[in-house]
Amino acid sequence: MNRYPLWKNLLIVAVLVLGLLYALPNIYGEDPAVQVSARSAVVGEADLARVEQALAAAGITPKRVELKGEQLLVRFNDTETQLKAADLVRNELGRGYIVALNLAPNTPAWLGALAAKPMYLGLDLRGGVHFLMEIDMDAALNTLRERTVEDLRGFMRGEKLRYLTVGLEGEDVLVRFADATERAAAEKAFARQYPDLELSMREEGKDFFLVARFGEKAVLAERKAALEQNITTLRNRVNELGVAEPVIQQQGDDR
Repeated sequence: MNRYPLWKNLLIVAVLVLGLLYALPNIYGEDPAVQVSARSAVVGEADLARVEQALAAAGITPKRVELKGEQLLVRFNDTETQLKAADLVRNELGRGYIVALNLAPNTPAWLGALAAKPMYLGLDLRGGVHFLMEIDMDAALNTLRERTVEDLRGFMRGEKLRYLTVGLEGEDVLVRFADATERAAAEKAFARQYPDLELSMREEGKDFFLVARFGEKAVLAERKAALEQNITTLRNRVNELGVAEPVIQQQGDDR
């Protein structure tokens, strides 16, 4: 005899039904497909027509051709046809397009409307390549400091500020002046033009130094910019290789 309340039984049934419903996409399998995206534009109906004509001229019949967002997806019944079609489409569209091999799920539209998707199989189940790139942040910051030395040199010349030398000393940019008056004028100009720099003064014998160092916010911003630049470069190169649906993401502060 069932001693549980009716609502608990109904809850169990509802959970089982939902679980089965969202597991269904895994049953329908996947089609070998060719995925096409444009490097600097959006793939449209004209591109779809070109691909269909090229395939028809080669005697290749796709299972389905569809536009999905900014990409064109061409499905096939087997991988052999998929490989032949990929080479054909790549030659037809040229270097302005990225043609990649993919596996497209056969999930019915009604399941897709419920946001039901097949389970993503990772590297351990499907295979692939995991690539971790670490950025040399110290080199990036040194490049920033060297660039700042050149910027300050050009700025002082433009402002007609007299100085003796400008260079690096560890993490600091060191500007040497002959007198305190010129140094004070340079400090005022630097504070106005370069708000990211932390300025301090020191004297050694007859030399008057203005010490410039990047603050914590500026260093963090430079680290972020270097990371984003490398991610963009990596994404572009992966796309050039025609890798379908690569996952490129930040991991930590320098990877």
